[in-house]
Amino acid sequence: MDVTELRVYRQSLEAFLLIEEIATQLPRELVDTKRQILRCSKAVAPIIAEGFGRRHSQKEFGHYVIQAMSSSDETITHLRTIAISKFNTVSIDELKHAAGVYKSISKQLNKLFTSLKV
Repeated sequence: MDVTELRVYRQSLEAFLLIEEIATQLPRELVDTKRQILRCSKAVAPIIAEGFGRRHSQKEFGHYVIQAMSSSDETITHLRTIAISKFNTVSIDELKHAAGVYKSISKQLNKLFTSLKV
């Protein structure tokens, strides 16, 4: 089995493209938020991949799944921060859509974690 067979891994790669699109629309006043949201959204797939490589130990794999879920949840928080910012230049619908995608990713990761015997 390969990590690309995990739906949550594939979706996290696709979701990063949504965040890149949002980041290109952010004004310079939100440069710190832009860096942070790119960092945490970009981290989800590699963390899943690294944990998948250590899946022989469910405890260790679980640790990586939790880390990936934390990065996904952080991405959602940054999307909410952008939405409430007075400097926001991104449509609220686009931000809500991206947040919904990351909520789905977080739920999948939570389900994966609870299925592990840790």
